[in-house]
Amino acid sequence: MMHPYLTSVIPGCGGAIKDTPDDFLVEEIPAYLPCGSGEHCYLTIEKRGITTLEAVKRIAQKLNLPERDMGYAGMKDAVGVTRQTISVQRVSPEKACDLDLDGVRVLSAGLHTNKLKLGHLKGNRFRIAVRGVSADATQSVPDILAQLVKRGVPNYFGFQRYGAQGNSHLIGAAMLRRDWQAAVDRLIGEPDAVRDEQWRTAIAAYQQGDPELALRLFPRHCRGERDLLQRLVNRPGAFEKAFSAIHPRLKKLYLSAYQSFLFDQVVAGRIEHVDELMDGDLACKHVNGACFLVEDAAAEMERVRSFEISASGPLFGCRMKQPEDEPLRMELSILENERIRPEDFNLPGGLRLEGERRPLRVPLGEPTWQLEGDCLWLEFSLPKGSYATSVLREITKIF
Repeated sequence: MMHPYLTSVIPGCGGAIKDTPDDFLVEEIPAYLPCGSGEHCYLTIEKRGITTLEAVKRIAQKLNLPERDMGYAGMKDAVGVTRQTISVQRVSPEKACDLDLDGVRVLSAGLHTNKLKLGHLKGNRFRIAVRGVSADATQSVPDILAQLVKRGVPNYFGFQRYGAQGNSHLIGAAMLRRDWQAAVDRLIGEPDAVRDEQWRTAIAAYQQGDPELALRLFPRHCRGERDLLQRLVNRPGAFEKAFSAIHPRLKKLYLSAYQSFLFDQVVAGRIEHVDELMDGDLACKHVNGACFLVEDAAAEMERVRSFEISASGPLFGCRMKQPEDEPLRMELSILENERIRPEDFNLPGGLRLEGERRPLRVPLGEPTWQLEGDCLWLEFSLPKGSYATSVLREITKIF
């Protein structure tokens, strides 16, 4: 789904992103630094071509420690180069600095009193190359950046939340509707969404009503699909029972992806006025995420212009605080169009989603740009939980 741009009146520069790992560097901005004492060793690592979870796994194996003794502030994907902090319990900084791992390099280490937990960071700093940009980038890029600095970056989640086949949110939607056949169908996916020929043939076999053949054809690494199909072969038509084979962690990812999909619809619907408030909004304080009801939008606009507060949107759930008046009507209409009710998010089995609020826009920190031939180098920072793709799509207009 192509979401509207905030800077739609300014043409993009085009180009290609992530040609090589060195074209995309992200560095965490820590919430605090290690104090120098304690039983937790904070490792600042540089990982290349692997996910945060894979880096944690390799470090744990090398140190012969359980992964549960390790912590991290942010989850980073495998594309590009990432500098982030990992905490390890009961390991000396000297031993940590001597680690020699494929895809992971330890830059520094220091002791601290507590384990790192998800969210223990201020944000991320990015350095990104966009290659093959148009000749008029020198005119469009500074204008776009100026608008984003002034009005904020639309806080889209974007396509990276929807999985390798782009269908994670569709699985989550089927789960909330308790439509287990649809959940299975969506999880198996579409042939056109994968490149591997055997995998494509396996999906086609399932769609043609032959789960037994699909099971034989599915690649070994598709463990969830194979477990699910095995149950369907043993009990044809028992889709809910088959879907129960999926790991709870994956189920939560599917539901989270659907929450993201719905939130992005709210941002898209308010894109022209994303830097404004309406009466009835729940305004979000950027300093701590706390929300309050807006009774007089005009009186709050100075705080909006200074990026103290912004309008918030829903990560829908069964107990989420709701806005009032027109903002509430807009949000409920999205649920109605999706045939979802707030109470549907009260799923059993540890999958209950209570919901929360998220700002519709975020500040763009210290952006710089440089053109080298047809390669545009961008640097900027964003608060935690926000995505560089939200900036890149405004600059390039290619997705």
